[in-house]
Amino acid sequence: MEDNAHLLPYARRPDFHVGRATELSGGGRLLYRILEILPGLASWTTLIGVVLLSIYRPFLAAYFIIAFSIFWVLKTAFLSYHLRHNWRRLRHHMSLDWQELINRFEYDHLHHLVIFPFYKEPQEVVEATLESLARINYNKEKLTVVLAVEERAGESALQIATKMSERFSKEFGGFEIVVHPANLPGEMAGKGSNVSYAIEEVRKKVIDPKKIPYEDIIVSNFDIDTVLYPDYFNCLVWHFLTAERPLKSSFQPVPLFNNNLWEAGALSRVVAMSSTFWEMVQQERPERMATFSSHSASFKALYEVNYWQRNMVSEDSRIYWNLMIANNGEYDVIPLSYPVSMDANVGDNLFDTVKNIYKQHRRWTYGVENFVYIGYHFTKNKNISFGKRVKVILQQAEGYWSLVTNPIMLFVLGWAPIFLGGRVFHETVLSYNLPIVVRNLLILAMFGLVISSIISLSLSPKRPTDSSRFAYVVMAVQWLLVPFTMIVFSALPGLDAQTRLMFGRYMGFWVTPKTRPKE
Repeated sequence: MEDNAHLLPYARRPDFHVGRATELSGGGRLLYRILEILPGLASWTTLIGVVLLSIYRPFLAAYFIIAFSIFWVLKTAFLSYHLRHNWRRLRHHMSLDWQELINRFEYDHLHHLVIFPFYKEPQEVVEATLESLARINYNKEKLTVVLAVEERAGESALQIATKMSERFSKEFGGFEIVVHPANLPGEMAGKGSNVSYAIEEVRKKVIDPKKIPYEDIIVSNFDIDTVLYPDYFNCLVWHFLTAERPLKSSFQPVPLFNNNLWEAGALSRVVAMSSTFWEMVQQERPERMATFSSHSASFKALYEVNYWQRNMVSEDSRIYWNLMIANNGEYDVIPLSYPVSMDANVGDNLFDTVKNIYKQHRRWTYGVENFVYIGYHFTKNKNISFGKRVKVILQQAEGYWSLVTNPIMLFVLGWAPIFLGGRVFHETVLSYNLPIVVRNLLILAMFGLVISSIISLSLSPKRPTDSSRFAYVVMAVQWLLVPFTMIVFSALPGLDAQTRLMFGRYMGFWVTPKTRPKE
């Protein structure tokens, strides 16, 4: 947009939407580049340091590993505690009559802009999503649905969008198809550039002509496979109306990756539910939250920062940091503790599934680019309190560091002193007891998997009639795969992403394939 007078003062900075160091010059570029190097450098230094310590100071390495294993047990208990609490909160919220709750307020003035970015997903995926939206318990006349189609997806995508418009347009107050042109200057092909282009087109063609006040519009940015539960918008409106500062808040549901859970393999199910569990834990710690995947926010707030960034991979979480920094730290993420359903990542065979999950998690963990953005702007925006800046940057640094290093140190490098410690260390009692102590601590930590298994079963869709009851046993036992999935689908893609960023090998946006079983 040419006129930026509507932007918040800090959002008018030319470096506000910076995506990588190469977009800057001078001292700013140097600072941003140093910050891009730091996460990968910290992770590699830690992992290599444990190996070197095991070779040259095996006693010190052994005590460190024991202490770290104890820390991991305590951390697991802490996370399990939050997971159980959110599970109960989620079930409670799903049992409430949200329509009755919002009837206590005046909310007819609120309008909803529901955006679905759409690439090459098959028609059955788009159809299932819109069918769920058509079944919601809410006045659908207040909804304007936007199918944001990528031009680069070709004519077939536009044909699917047109079919969906013909079928569903009468269900809602408005139904718009916006085609995002390919190769616009300053953009990266991906979700951020698509939805930002779409929302601005809708502003000019629908919102402004109808003179709808920006503060009365709630925008929901949903992945195309997002299947909505009936009371989502009632729950969203209640939280919006009861929020301390609704125009300075984003609203985050719990993503349940269970649309195709019964068709997915054990590996895919464990990874999918683990991602759900992490988001559930974060819902109990809103001070550490950022937006993720499908989320909602005020149109006015989004307009004030020029919407989602068009030049980066992790736009879903970056929009929170854009809003928080532009509002001088005065911006919240409000957990809804109410679900939306999405797809577990699957491929045509085991190899494709492993490849797809790895690529998806590498894209997610490339969110480490947000650490760089935060660190850079925290040196610029002194209107954010010093205490908050320190707290946030340390939380983010620890999160990205532990994501990569903890699983590898626990399940791989925990045995390094035994193999690398030398003859003197091998002749000690500590050498004999180290594997026993570490094993027992890990077994203790693995008790948390029992809780995961129970919660996973409770959140699973109804078993299809053609599935055996024995599948429940498989879905319980599958959690033994967690040590493997933590390394292969968390630590390694995270290390891959951080290493790419460290060497300036910037990633593009990889679109996760979506499929539905043929009837």
